[in-house]
Amino acid sequence: MPAWLPRAMVLALALYACFRLGSWAFDQLIGLLINVLIAFFLALAIEPAVSRMSARGMRRGLATFLVFLLVLVAGAGFVVLLGSMLAGQIVDMVEDFPKYLDSVINWVNQTFHTELSRVEVQDSLLHSDWLQKYVQNSATGVLDVSATVLGGLFRLLTIFLFSFYFAADGPRLRRGLCSVLPPARQTEVLRAWEIAVDKTGGYLYSRGLMALISGIAHYVLLAALGVPYAPALAVWVGLVSQFIPTIGTYLAGALPMLIAFTVDPWYALWVLGFVVVYQQFENYMLQPKLTAKTVDIHPAVAFGSVIAGTALMGAVGALIAIPAVATLQAFLGAYVKRYDVTDDPRVHGNRPGVRGEPLWARLRRMRAALSGEDGREPEGGETEDPQRPEGPARPSA
Repeated sequence: MPAWLPRAMVLALALYACFRLGSWAFDQLIGLLINVLIAFFLALAIEPAVSRMSARGMRRGLATFLVFLLVLVAGAGFVVLLGSMLAGQIVDMVEDFPKYLDSVINWVNQTFHTELSRVEVQDSLLHSDWLQKYVQNSATGVLDVSATVLGGLFRLLTIFLFSFYFAADGPRLRRGLCSVLPPARQTEVLRAWEIAVDKTGGYLYSRGLMALISGIAHYVLLAALGVPYAPALAVWVGLVSQFIPTIGTYLAGALPMLIAFTVDPWYALWVLGFVVVYQQFENYMLQPKLTAKTVDIHPAVAFGSVIAGTALMGAVGALIAIPAVATLQAFLGAYVKRYDVTDDPRVHGNRPGVRGEPLWARLRRMRAALSGEDGREPEGGETEDPQRPEGPARPSA
């Protein structure tokens, strides 16, 4: 046996053990890493406000605390307002449920010529097997729901703590990062940090603008239908549909439909139809243009980055994909050498030889070519020139 073989085997086993240990640690810490990433982008979002307050003489920690306090107060007030409104509407729906059920049963009886009654329907629902199984499953899943809620609160607290640290100690964090890099790399890191702040702020600005437009559009519909709490519902639709990716649209549209159902069941269908139509308008017309202008990326790149972020990290990836791609594109743009584009008609989408020719002239030329009237000589003889003077008549045979 060669002398180096035992040491090579030990080294290979040690490298494999380190790889397995690193994979296990990454799987265990993936949740924490995602929370830190969210906190970093949240700190970038509030960085302009904190820096502006700090430049006026306020301590950076106090400025960060005030910004977070304002965000928490606004969020808590909005949640309490919607919670009280939703609770009142649910109570009204439960009280008016027999009336809704009677109207549905009467419509079924008149349309299909049946003889249903509300008492029979209620008894069949209360004594059905699926309802009993649902109640049992809900009773056994109370602990799971409680654990999920507590886990969500702990995760939210973790994100706020890390984001507070990143925002309050931003200059110290940048100095610590630059202290382990050479001067040339320090400039690049600081420039990338500044680009990330600008792009994240632009992305939040575009989302806020789309939330405003969505809220105004839904408020007009809800006010026209006479749905109560139209302003609060419009704010709910605007914020939830824009800042909760993937499922935010469905959550945003469910609450107005529920409130509209208490007024008139047909109003819920009107709200559903408007939500679907507006969502298509926003996805294919409004969002690509606004996102491309605020974060300076192509609409197709913005759409693809959201899909890729969702596939990699779920809802979090969809939320931070666009500012991350915009930051990377702006940072790498400084290292791409660009040249002057040649003056070729093919660059502008024109074919050689037809540049500047009017459309009607091209259509006329094509029609003449298809009909045989393009002025070419026919096969087997000469064309008669109408301008040529007539000569003496030839004698007949």
